[in-house]
Amino acid sequence: MPSPHPLVRQLRFTRSEFIRGVKGISETDAHKRLLPMNCISWNVGHLAWQEQRYFLYYGQGKMPFPDINERFAYGAPANTPALSEVLAAWKEITAAADPWLETLTSEVLQANILRKDGQPGRRTFGSLLQRVIYHYRYHTGENQAIRQMLGHTRLPQFVGNIDTQAPYVPE
Repeated sequence: MPSPHPLVRQLRFTRSEFIRGVKGISETDAHKRLLPMNCISWNVGHLAWQEQRYFLYYGQGKMPFPDINERFAYGAPANTPALSEVLAAWKEITAAADPWLETLTSEVLQANILRKDGQPGRRTFGSLLQRVIYHYRYHTGENQAIRQMLGHTRLPQFVGNIDTQAPYVPE
């Protein structure tokens, strides 16, 4: 089986870094909200929302978790969900996205998404993939800041083992 597109490898590494950053957090601390930020569990639900929207809905026409789509969308009202709930949804959504992500080629990544009316949208799948990667990085940093403010110690301090897990490879 061929290797996934290099951007897909970067997404998977970024996901693992995001999850590494929430490892060991208690349910109580995961839903503490330090204004103006959202809580860590909301951030997990929010990234689940984005993966579902971009990779399952735009990519495959599927919306397995309508509640995630409503509760964690950009601009949705703040809430403080249980970490176990959103992590379970995140795991299902990312697992459902992975087979489709495996099929991505440079040609597909350059294609425009389709709008509800079947017409091409302005964004490409490649731009959406990059948007998700950068969005993970943003919330990974935010989650670490929240954890520091909560007094957590021994947190990840730098990017993990990118050299073996997701080194640069040409297309």
